Amino acid sequence: MNLKKTFIRNMKMLRAMSGFSQLKLAELCDVSGNYIGIIESGRRFPSVEMIEKLARVLKVQPYLFFFNGQTEKSAPVIPEKIKLEIIAKLSGIIHKY
Repeated sequence: MNLKKTFIRNMKMLRAMSGFSQLKLAELCDVSGNYIGIIESGRRFPSVEMIEKLARVLKVQPYLFFFNGQTEKSAPVIPEKIKLEIIAKLSGIIHKY
């Protein structure tokens, strides 16, 4: 298992699911505008404190950045806001047919 790759994949996914651009996430985390891109490209790895800040802003538990669904026995906890958005989008698609 490669924790760094897992972290990067999950960070991108959680950021996208929250609807934030890299720039917006950087602003909300009070870091420079390109820092999120540097993390997501694998050029730097965030500190524990930064992981906690990212989790707080994205409204997820920090362990989800390291969650690898292929090896874990339990499903990740998806924030309620994101669940409702997914349901709304799927309902819209279903109603079209």
